[in-house]
Amino acid sequence: MCSTTYTVSGMTCGHCVSSVTEEVTQIAGVSSVDVDLATGQVTVTSENELDPVLVQRAVEEAGYQLAG
Repeated sequence: MCSTTYTVSGMTCGHCVSSVTEEVTQIAGVSSVDVDLATGQVTVTSENELDPVLVQRAVEEAGYQLAG
């Protein structure tokens, strides 16, 4: 298992958390997604290391941006 934490900007509510979780969960190999609204941190656990571009695209599809 591989776990990576990203920071997402623009999330302000529970709906935002749901949208990001839904999109990132659709990436092949992702086993769990934990979103902390207060900090904007999204921890993605997957079978193998993920290409950060896939995570970026999923976050953008949800309507948000990866910070940094």
